[in-house]
Amino acid sequence: DGRIHPARIEEVVKKVSQEMEVSIREAGEAATFDVGVHGIHQELVKLIGKLKYRSSYGQNVLQHSLEVAFLCGTMASELGLNVKQAKRAGLLHDIGKAVDHEVEGPHAAIGADLVKRYGESNRVIHAIAAHHEEVQPESILDVLIQAADTLSGARPGARKEMLETYVKRLEDLEKIAQSFDGIGKSYAIQAGREIRIIVESEKVSDNELFVLSQGIARKIEETLTYPGQIKVTVIREIRAVEYAK
Repeated sequence: DGRIHPARIEEVVKKVSQEMEVSIREAGEAATFDVGVHGIHQELVKLIGKLKYRSSYGQNVLQHSLEVAFLCGTMASELGLNVKQAKRAGLLHDIGKAVDHEVEGPHAAIGADLVKRYGESNRVIHAIAAHHEEVQPESILDVLIQAADTLSGARPGARKEMLETYVKRLEDLEKIAQSFDGIGKSYAIQAGREIRIIVESEKVSDNELFVLSQGIARKIEETLTYPGQIKVTVIREIRAVEYAK
């Protein structure tokens, strides 16, 4: 009838709240199952589930926590360390973000306090507290969490600010190539680790290709800051077409 019914509103709010509670619990349980860690307190499982609905710089915090857990487990395995403990610390490292809007303080300290309250080991507690170096790292596990956290957040496209930086880097590479004479098109590929340049065959000869590639590589070195190396590939194409009559 077009009128607002407070009782109906309350009924819908209650129903949706209950559905959300179930969704949060299931997300937390699925995360612990996927990582393969057991015996986590149910309150922590619930908080892990809440991370599904949190983001940091555009990156989903639960997905980030899963990535950190798997990265920590892989590195711990390579180093002969306790893999399950590394995965556990990785999964829980950002647990403070589930409540940092309710509790004052940095999320690393909040998270360490939470897991201590719910019976996690001292190694896991300290790894969480130290993952942003607000507390000095004391063990290899602390450093593994820091490394995995950085890897997950810094990969191209993971976070909004990183995505913008990544796109700008590709654009800058292509602009450098286009600043040279005789360039037709340029394409930055392999996440910016290679640039392929197609030259105009009537303006650039085969003998000039090597000089051009060296010039572009030198300008990239002088202009951009980047990890590793960037491969510069210059392509000159000639097509001969004739018709048999």
